[in-house]
Amino acid sequence: MAEVEAVCISAEKGMVKKAQAAIDLKESWGIEGDAHAGDWHRQVSLLAGESIDQVKEILPKLQQGAFAENIITRGIELASVGIGNSLQVGPTVVLEITQIGKECHNSGCVIKKATGDCIMPREGVFARVVVGGRIVPGDKIVRL
Repeated sequence: MAEVEAVCISAEKGMVKKAQAAIDLKESWGIEGDAHAGDWHRQVSLLAGESIDQVKEILPKLQQGAFAENIITRGIELASVGIGNSLQVGPTVVLEITQIGKECHNSGCVIKKATGDCIMPREGVFARVVVGGRIVPGDKIVRL
């Protein structure tokens, strides 16, 4: 069963996000208190915990939020979720997938510079908030 492993935010763009006990999402806006919230298509970012685990084999001290991801998932094949598809996260939140991958900032993030690779350009998934609500680690994720 797919679920939320962690939720992370940062108040400024370009900063590592910090794990939180919960995040509150606002319809058509994004996550309260997160620098990437706004009226655009990349309001929320998701990254698979399984992919992060592979990077941790090289960088074992990697913290949650290091890729600037908002939601770390576990048990869902994010690569199989396409643009326009929707996910229900927790009891109320609905996210619409708007983009797959994005380039790292400044010709390569710290992780890319340390390992020679970054998973976010290939595996990061971005979404807009269709229905808001609260998400906490352990919440279930369902493809709609």
